[in-house]
Amino acid sequence: MSKKRSKVRFQNEFDLIKVHYKKQSRGQSLTCLDMFNGRRHLRKRSAAGILWGSLLLTVISATVLGKTTTVVYASDVEKYTNADFAMDTVVSETLYTSGEDINTQIGEKLREMETTLLSWTEENSQISQLNNADGKTMEVSDELAADLEKIRQLSQESDGAFDPTLGKIIRLWDIDGENPHVPDQSEIDTLLPEVGYEKIQMDGNNVTLLDGCTLDLGAVGKGMGCDLIMDYLRSQPDVSGMILNLGGSSVMTYGEKPDGSPWKVALTDPRDTEGDYLGAITLDANQFLSTSGDYEKYFIDDGIRYHHILDPKTGYPVWNGLTSVTIICDQGYLADGLSTACFVLGMDAAKPLLEKYDAEAVFVDEDKNVYVTSGLMDKFELMKDGYIVNEL
Repeated sequence: MSKKRSKVRFQNEFDLIKVHYKKQSRGQSLTCLDMFNGRRHLRKRSAAGILWGSLLLTVISATVLGKTTTVVYASDVEKYTNADFAMDTVVSETLYTSGEDINTQIGEKLREMETTLLSWTEENSQISQLNNADGKTMEVSDELAADLEKIRQLSQESDGAFDPTLGKIIRLWDIDGENPHVPDQSEIDTLLPEVGYEKIQMDGNNVTLLDGCTLDLGAVGKGMGCDLIMDYLRSQPDVSGMILNLGGSSVMTYGEKPDGSPWKVALTDPRDTEGDYLGAITLDANQFLSTSGDYEKYFIDDGIRYHHILDPKTGYPVWNGLTSVTIICDQGYLADGLSTACFVLGMDAAKPLLEKYDAEAVFVDEDKNVYVTSGLMDKFELMKDGYIVNEL
């Protein structure tokens, strides 16, 4: 079985280029391509058997990986760039500040959130403890209680299209693990009764998981990380602007660049992840962007693409003609969760959900149609031939 190597290119007109993931077929490694600083790096996670390869990072200025600084513009503002690894993914940071470089603290905060709150593999994380409580009530932190309330509300509003209780079925498919495979129908049927956001019972900070349900917050985790960093930046008066990229699927902008130019992010072509980019989106200050796509994590079996976005009602990957959904809104967890929910619902059924949360979206389908909500039409730029842009 041959392996494909990601094509590396520079795109200096963007603040950052989205990371994308590929699993071409069973047994191949997961590849990550991020554009941020003009260097190639490899990172291995031996415990999970995943190779992070062909990592190239590029931004507008020619700074290098780490804490190298570049004084920009005629002011006391400095630009700091950094690449890190947290929350099981590559983290890219560009910071504008008149104070000290706080990129290291940002990575530390993300790793702390993962290990103490979100991880299902860290035995001391609250999610792991909840999953292992065997249906007993557990008191969680104020932070997790507030997050779970918001997550349950999104699940309800999306009619279960977004559901955080798919944990056991996600493990069964193992799409981003060492043994991605199509489970037997009987295995899926056995686990489906344990899926359902209604099984998360809450009384203040007391949480009970009913009927053996297992939490997995992977569909909102990076967005929650962006929310965490946004709150942290608001407590840093010296910081004037930042763009943060978690794994390429979640992006956050904070404040402004010193020259007042907009933040600009490129979107991957779901069917040509190594070629030219599909398009670019201009983001305002303090916005969150999240993309869910069938090209991010997947394997091919008998010519069928099995990807990581599962339908909570069937336990199978969603096949509805969509290849990617990008959401822009004012909260990170919401952008993350909505991108999954809207992918599962499909474009037409997703419209009321977008309106309720005042979110903008870009839908891409297998026929190379790009559907852009009205609020983004003047901020989206098509870059790839063969696609047609339609206003949604």
